[in-house]
Amino acid sequence: MIKVVSLAILLLAATLAPLAAQESGTFVNGIEDLPLMDGLVEDLAAGLVFDKPEGRIVEANAAGVVNISEVRAFYAATLGQLGWQPAGNGDYQREDESLRITISGTDGAVTVQFSLSPN
Repeated sequence: MIKVVSLAILLLAATLAPLAAQESGTFVNGIEDLPLMDGLVEDLAAGLVFDKPEGRIVEANAAGVVNISEVRAFYAATLGQLGWQPAGNGDYQREDESLRITISGTDGAVTVQFSLSPN
């Protein structure tokens, strides 16, 4: 009986954790499985989410007091785990979508732009 209850609690936690993360803003708006790096804050007013028959188009911007090299390292490590393949110069490919991550600014005042589009 204890094993069944423990399993039920684990399943519930696994189900609710992504929902809690999305509500806390830890994912880029419109790209449900793209985490927003700690230290970055998304500018929701500057974003665009558009679904069309060929696929979705998402533009999102975030900024923070972080280092450019840390942003690059975070997304290089994270995106590979999510099935994205590097295509060079901040571009990634997954299935029928392309993701471009553009990082600008200086260490301590970084802006990151995420652009998702169909291939």
